[in-house]
Amino acid sequence: MKKIACLFPGVIYTFDRPLLYYSWKLLDGLGWEIIPVRYGGFSPCSKKDIGMIIKSAGMALEQSEEALRGIDWSAYGDILMIGKSIGTIAGSAYARRHGINCRQIHFSPVEETFRYAGEKGIVFHGTADRWVDTKVVESSCAEKGLSLYKIEGANHSLETGDVGFDIETIKKTIGIIREYVLDRLFDNPETPLVGDRKIW
Repeated sequence: MKKIACLFPGVIYTFDRPLLYYSWKLLDGLGWEIIPVRYGGFSPCSKKDIGMIIKSAGMALEQSEEALRGIDWSAYGDILMIGKSIGTIAGSAYARRHGINCRQIHFSPVEETFRYAGEKGIVFHGTADRWVDTKVVESSCAEKGLSLYKIEGANHSLETGDVGFDIETIKKTIGIIREYVLDRLFDNPETPLVGDRKIW
């Protein structure tokens, strides 16, 4: 079975940053075809500038259309969309626009993400993320049936400033993703429970 994973970065969170870099390395090692979606030309925006967030996400989506043009999605038995921040909007909106049956991994989604997110996916959120309120993420995940992993005190990059803790967070995050893509997340009793539970 052919498997493809598309990676949608954030505005400044690129493929050489830990979450996307190690997701890429993991999936490549498991035999997935990797498509890094590259876009740019954004203006700086803040969490209060919803219009600019939506505009940036729209730009990312349109550039994603060009980057993914010509892919025969029906040739793949497993499709994964991985997004970071605004990339969670672009990846989700692209999948919905094209009717792609896929799984999704959302790193630090913003509120707008949940307008487009599918119902097969997992979410990683830091409780000190200034771009979205934790209660919004919790309620949106509950409504969609998405599994939510919260990192206490982590910011929009899922970092706390404690290097040792942050390295451990990356390790656990990539471990959860590995179980998820291998379809073992819900079958292995040793795997941390999903849902509204702080796991570290």
